[in-house]
Amino acid sequence: MWGQKEEPELKEVFDQRRPSAVEAMNNTHRKSVSNRGLTGASALTVRQSIFPITLVTILFFLWGFAYGLLDVLNAKFQTALNITAAKAGGLQGAYFGAYFIGPLTYSGWIVRKFGYRWTFITGLVIYGIGALMFWPSAVYRSFGGFCGSLFIVGSGLSTLETSANPFIATCGPPRLSEFRLELSQSFQAIGSVMAPLLAARVFFSHTDPNDLSKVQWTYLGIAAFVFLLAVVFYFSPIPEVTDADMALQAEQCSGLTGYVDKPMRKQYKLMFGVAAQFCYVGAQVGVAANFINYAKESAKISDAAASDRYAIGQGLFAIGRFAAAGLMMVVKPRLVLLVFMTAIMIFIAAAIGVEGEGGVAMLSLVLFFESCIFPTIFTLSIRGLGRHTKRGSSWIVASVCGGALFPSLTGLLADSRDYHISMAVPLCGFFVAFAYPVYLNLFCRKELDGFRETKIGYEDSDGIIGDADRELRRASIMHEEKGIKANDHLEVRQVSSKMG
Repeated sequence: MWGQKEEPELKEVFDQRRPSAVEAMNNTHRKSVSNRGLTGASALTVRQSIFPITLVTILFFLWGFAYGLLDVLNAKFQTALNITAAKAGGLQGAYFGAYFIGPLTYSGWIVRKFGYRWTFITGLVIYGIGALMFWPSAVYRSFGGFCGSLFIVGSGLSTLETSANPFIATCGPPRLSEFRLELSQSFQAIGSVMAPLLAARVFFSHTDPNDLSKVQWTYLGIAAFVFLLAVVFYFSPIPEVTDADMALQAEQCSGLTGYVDKPMRKQYKLMFGVAAQFCYVGAQVGVAANFINYAKESAKISDAAASDRYAIGQGLFAIGRFAAAGLMMVVKPRLVLLVFMTAIMIFIAAAIGVEGEGGVAMLSLVLFFESCIFPTIFTLSIRGLGRHTKRGSSWIVASVCGGALFPSLTGLLADSRDYHISMAVPLCGFFVAFAYPVYLNLFCRKELDGFRETKIGYEDSDGIIGDADRELRRASIMHEEKGIKANDHLEVRQVSSKMG
């Protein structure tokens, strides 16, 4: 796997001088960062991490907005080019297929070789190029060009996810990892809700269905904004959290978690998480892609009314993310995941059997409880990976390619039977995902709860817990209490630094 040689060995981590969190924040403008070196970012406080977290959260809103807008723009292209339903499935394959290729190859390698900053910039540039490619695709009204443009956009977004998800999860106190990612991805959900509303009422109001000029200008505007954001990321202070930092943090938490360094082939929790994420994302996209047709069939309503029901479901999805983030401040994330997955199983089964508006309500509740699943599976899966954190994150992002498979299977069953029965396909995917929180709660409680209990990144009277400066200060006090003279303090500090 590309970039595997960029992962540090434990001995290599412990032989290095340990920088402080202050040094991590002061070295945010370096061109690239060795993934094998310590930066001091393993013990960042909430205050130190809030600006870079906020900046990266803008990315979540951006690709939530892009994803919501893509559905509308795709529909415009399908109408103008008379694209069949079968070809429309190819569009999903082009977009989600990029998620299979990028994280396992170039984007996974970039994040380990050059660090998060340059992966953000690379993803934004690829995304911008893909957006620009829609212009000639629209001019020549080319379906192949449209698929190629979607593939490039998907490549850019998958590269952004390869860096943004693990960055949010690891930048700051480890006990708040699930909360941070859940809250950041809540803004992604807001973007997904806003995009179709703006598209219908602003971008494409009072336009000829066969006129693609506004589609071209919309994508041009997206490209310009994305390139501008890439420049912002180049100049912004973004601390780098390396795999060496995560290895150190995992060792510091080992008393609570029982952490033991293992090779990648023995990271069974991660592998199960990848399978669960693949099936969950596929099921989620399968429900979303068929929601409007399901509503039309079940409640016997018009396209416009079914679209309104779907908008309500998307709103519930966004609300659910904020609700889950708040819940994770008081309830263990593994339990939140189990409760939400259980609710999904109940309501998707009800949606299969219930007709009318009741069935639409059941499917809308599925969207509400889907809200926290992706970010929670992600953070729980990379818990305790240590020096394998970035590679493991790439695997989980690659599992998003499940979205290329399940919608087609769901559509095939809908064609042969009906849309109620077709929800059995997402039900199967949700069942595999449901098994994951059951496994976590039965076999991984100590490890997950240990990370939840750690105080690394919090401050006490001696400084930041887990930070090198705090440990040196405490060591100095202990030596002074034993009678070491003030003149010997520098020597103590130098020896301690070498040992750290």
